[in-house]
Amino acid sequence: MDTKEILKKVRKIEIKTRRLSNHIFSGEYHTSFKGRGMTFSEVRQYQYGDDVRAIDWNVTARYNEPYVKVFEEERELTMMLMVDCSGSESFGTTNQFKSEIVTEIAATLAFSSTQNNDKVGLILFSDSIELYIPPKKGKSHVLRIIRELIEFKPKSKKTDLAQALKFLSSIMKKKAIVFLISDFMVKDYENTLKIASKKHDLTGIRVFDKREESIPNLGMVNMLDAETGSSFLVDTNSKSVRMNYEKYYKENVKYFTETFSKCGSGTVSSRVDENYVKKLLGYFKARN
Repeated sequence: MDTKEILKKVRKIEIKTRRLSNHIFSGEYHTSFKGRGMTFSEVRQYQYGDDVRAIDWNVTARYNEPYVKVFEEERELTMMLMVDCSGSESFGTTNQFKSEIVTEIAATLAFSSTQNNDKVGLILFSDSIELYIPPKKGKSHVLRIIRELIEFKPKSKKTDLAQALKFLSSIMKKKAIVFLISDFMVKDYENTLKIASKKHDLTGIRVFDKREESIPNLGMVNMLDAETGSSFLVDTNSKSVRMNYEKYYKENVKYFTETFSKCGSGTVSSRVDENYVKKLLGYFKARN
């Protein structure tokens, strides 16, 4: 894509996802992810229904009528978007690729964070760290993140979630809200997830295509592994081939849900042709 096309696509995603974050997600996001604590704001006259424990006795004695201390939530947080940009994300059998839905979800979350005046950063990863954008505030920063999600070309097509989580732990010294967005078609990331989730509020968002769940019976089919580049003939007529693939797929999904649950982290699973808005809203509400 040339610059004009990229800007057009960025604008299209901005219009759609910003509307979602403004009208739907910002409130849910605000209540789902808490700030660092409460900070003193002001003193005002006591009103019926106020908590008597909040009375400021010094001010009350001075003015001879009750005054209460008002506290506000210290809201500023940091959101880190960890996005899988490996070869398997460039797959889709409906109207969109997985990578396009991933971009929309990431953009919606990014705009939700800016609505709450939080910082947002990006880690694009394959089997190595492809791109790191440090957390910052502001609309122009979010637009830069969206642009990178659309046009960035990774050097590798493989996936290593453990490596990405190690990098997160090394750069983020303070607690952050972390969304790890991938198809999670790999294993062996439990130990690094355990370490990262002790420090951060971590959520795994699994984006998948319905054709990844099972192989239809289509006879001999030439298949390409998007991550290794290898192609091979597969006899989809064979019941054992179809069953083994389905078993492999289910094992990966089970590993994803059980590992995140063991580490005390949340999960969201959204199929490419499903409404990811409902899935995210349901998750935020459940957290509340």
